[in-house]
Amino acid sequence: MGAGGRMIEPAVDDQQNLLERVPCSKPPFSLADLKKAIPSHCFERSVIRSSYYVVHDLIVAYVFYYLANTYIPLLPSPFAYLAWPLYWFCQGSILTGVWVIGHECGHHAFSEHQWIDDTVGFVLHSALFTPYFSWKYSHRNHHANTNSLDNDEVYIPKVKSKVKLYSKILNNPPGRVITLAFRLIFGFPLYLFTNVSGKKYERFANHFDPMSPIFTDRERVQVLLSDLGLIAVGYMVRKAVLAKGAAWVMCIYGVPVLVVNAFFVLITYLHHTHLSLPHYDSTEWDWIKGALSTIDRDFGFLNRVFHDVTHTHVLHHLISYIPHYHAKEARDAIKPVLGEHYKIDRTPIIKAMWREAKECVYIETDEGSKHQGVYWYHKM
Repeated sequence: MGAGGRMIEPAVDDQQNLLERVPCSKPPFSLADLKKAIPSHCFERSVIRSSYYVVHDLIVAYVFYYLANTYIPLLPSPFAYLAWPLYWFCQGSILTGVWVIGHECGHHAFSEHQWIDDTVGFVLHSALFTPYFSWKYSHRNHHANTNSLDNDEVYIPKVKSKVKLYSKILNNPPGRVITLAFRLIFGFPLYLFTNVSGKKYERFANHFDPMSPIFTDRERVQVLLSDLGLIAVGYMVRKAVLAKGAAWVMCIYGVPVLVVNAFFVLITYLHHTHLSLPHYDSTEWDWIKGALSTIDRDFGFLNRVFHDVTHTHVLHHLISYIPHYHAKEARDAIKPVLGEHYKIDRTPIIKAMWREAKECVYIETDEGSKHQGVYWYHKM
């Protein structure tokens, strides 16, 4: 075991060639080859084992709530101002783990029964102000079209000619701080409400309109159900505000939910933004090349809190229905098959976030390359 309880990774994950580009040609293996390399038990989904993690996280979340609600108000002002941010980080972290389990439900990785997965996912995501079915379907489209410049649902980078003026103005240290803060705080709500950074549709798209072009006709009723779930949670929040006050609700519940949003945006941003990762137009893209154009990250002790979603992301894009408690074993089983197509970046997260904000501003093809449909990140 390493520091913070992390397992030491095999030497195959040598970080010396960290920024070396991953291959953009079709890999010499198939998805079937990868599945054959994974022990069969890794595909088993146990509702009892999955439920254990839900109960565990909710108990921890209740303990954090009890401690904050009982003891922080008793602290002298200087200590209370320090205690609240500590609570927000801890509660936001454990609730991010709850959100991850809801995300697994959307991938049918919680149990063998879709109705159980959807019921659990709907409750967990609604409680954290995420429209479960709406996000499940757009996220499914993301998995089906990963790193396609034409059809991916999120994190579609801009070519140099499309970079906005404000991005150029903010291309400096203070500007990057502002950009990163804005992305972490407002990124997920803006994506849900306006589809920012997502696929361009012929008309306005968002995750709350059942008639949005994101969804098919058979999905629209469930999109409405997602909206009703959020309305129900909003009603309960309103009742709490009337009973306890807006400041109490914001400190106990509101800020931790914002932390969940920030962690979710940070995790997905770092999974899909790296100098070594290509994007493809329709002349070069295919599913397995897109799925392989992601990268694992190391969040230290938070890997475990986040149920290992952080450092098993490449596996997740290849086989999304493997539950998190088998993900590390499955990842290690396919790494010899993946070879140079697999990459993990253990750069400390704050440093990695800053580097990617500085270096990954726009994409372009390599001049003279035979792969003119392959685009790589560049800095301004």
